[in-house]
This record gives sequence, C-alpha cells and structure tokens, in this order.
Amino acid sequence: MSLAKTRVAVLISGTGSNMASLIAAGQAPDSPYEVVVVLSNIAGAGGLAKAEAAGVEALTVEHKSFGKDREAHERAIDALLRERGVEAVALAGYMRLLTPWLVGRWAGRMLNIHPSLLPLYPGLNTHARAIEAGDAEAGCTVHIVTEGVDEGPVLGQARVPVQPGDTPDALAERVKAAEHRLYPQALADFVRRA
Repeated sequence: MSLAKTRVAVLISGTGSNMASLIAAGQAPDSPYEVVVVLSNIAGAGGLAKAEAAGVEALTVEHKSFGKDREAHERAIDALLRERGVEAVALAGYMRLLTPWLVGRWAGRMLNIHPSLLPLYPGLNTHARAIEAGDAEAGCTVHIVTEGVDEGPVLGQARVPVQPGDTPDALAERVKAAEHRLYPQALADFVRRA
C-alpha cells in the first residue's frame, strides 16, 4: 500500500528551472511529494510551458491586474491553492515580496530557495556580492518563508567554490546546478517530517 504524496504547489515568475527539478523528483515513485500545480504571477512565464509538458496544471494570476493591492492578488492565489488541496508551497524564482497575510496563511508550509549561503546576502545580486567580498564559497539555501526577507529557518544548504576569475554569471550557473539537487531533497525531507 502506497502512502498518499504531499500535494505541493510551485510559485514561479520565470523560466522555472528549479520548478522543473521539483516536478521531476516528485514524479519518482518513492517521492513523498508531488507537484500538483504551478502558478505564475506573469503570463507567458517560460516555466508554465515546462509544467504543462510535464503534465502539471499551470495557472497564471497576473499581479498587474490587482494594481497595488498585493493582498488581493495573494488572496486569489490562495483560493486556487486551497481549491486544489495544496498542502505545501515551494517558491522557485517567484519574484514578489509576500505580504504578512499570505505568509501567515501558509506559515510553516511555505519554502523558498535563495542563491546564497544565508544569512549572507539576502535579497538580490547575491553572486556579485559574494565575489566582491572575496568569499571562498557561495551556494544556495532552502528555508522556511517568514515575514522577513530570506530570514526563515534554514532547511538545507549547498556550497559551491568561488573560482579565480569568476563572473557573477559563471558562478550563478554552478550555484543553479547545486540548487537543482538541493531543493528536491530539502522539500522531500521537509514533507517527511511534517
């Protein structure tokens, strides 16, 4: 008898490379989760077609149509997630700051991946900041989403050496490869414990 898999939604804004790794890992028979819906705030985001190609429902709730009312946008997203029986949310390149309302609704059940070794370099331009600081290592972090930007409890990290002459783009590619390994494992470990 197989146990039911945890129903996961992935929120994206772009190409969805981390989303694709989460979907693929979730489709393995022994995975404790499955991605049941992918949702983007941007119509035509590249990841939507990837999700559909993998057999996953792909939806768009454009933030622009809600003007400055961020919570109304998030309430629309939340309604879609609840209609689909989503139990956990994975942010994967979702480029919106969340309101306390949505963070509260999904408290302890929303994860994010960030391209630095938190608490170092929250926010943007993480690779350039690591290189400029002369760091020997960069990497990525999966964490629980809280109201503070990139401040939630860390679930896992992967370290990537900074190489001599590295550019932010070159480092970003190596970190992305690490993200694609780390995020599915951290999500699986998280739902097993939940």
